[in-house]
Amino acid sequence: MLQPPDVLVEAHDIVLGYDGRAILDGVEIAVAEKEIVTLIGPNGSGKTTLARILLGLVEPERGFIRRRPGLSVGYLPQRLSVGTNLPLTVARFLRLAKGKNRIPIDDALGEVGAQHLAKADIGSLSGGELQRVLLARALLRAPDLLVLDEPTQGVDFSGQIEFYGLISRIRDRHGCGVLTISHDLHLVMAATDRVVCLNHHICCSGEPESVRRHPEYLALFGPDAAERLAVYAHHHDHNHDLAGEIVEPHQHEH
Repeated sequence: MLQPPDVLVEAHDIVLGYDGRAILDGVEIAVAEKEIVTLIGPNGSGKTTLARILLGLVEPERGFIRRRPGLSVGYLPQRLSVGTNLPLTVARFLRLAKGKNRIPIDDALGEVGAQHLAKADIGSLSGGELQRVLLARALLRAPDLLVLDEPTQGVDFSGQIEFYGLISRIRDRHGCGVLTISHDLHLVMAATDRVVCLNHHICCSGEPESVRRHPEYLALFGPDAAERLAVYAHHHDHNHDLAGEIVEPHQHEH
């Protein structure tokens, strides 16, 4: 089977288990250029394991992966422990990133709105600031595909809104594909093209509105999930800083 020209990575019939317990069973997923795909599911459903298989970090027991030749990937892991006493500036931290960087560090920090943090100690950053810096690190290689595993951990509500808006702007600007991993649909539904609901197997997939009303999604998250996690449309006339505080209104052209 030939891979469509716009597909960046795809997985077919992926099976993996540990200690006799199925982690992934017959999973199929693909991410194309300029597409934001959100992988959702409860804790322990296999989301991070599937992402690591797509990245080539874990080998499945069965199934196969196709990646576009020469695919460049930027990865924001679920957890990265940074010591509060670590004598390391943000700029130095980014210079230590593995691989050959295609984008200057100043440009990557500017892209995520964190250029003023270049000389700050990495251990002193707030949750929102650290996620922006980690996103800048993922952008250094000018990736064709961004893989973001629970990217708004430790970020408050307003900061989450702004972060997902930033992801959409990066996709629009660079035309990259994005795979975002989350444990629910709250907020991410408004910033994604396609949702894949995983609970060791693919429960359902499609546009966000159709997934949130799918019987298997409702069975997994509860009968009130469709209303409780309704698509969040965030219309506002202001910006948020890295901590989620309002900083200034947008300037509208007349």
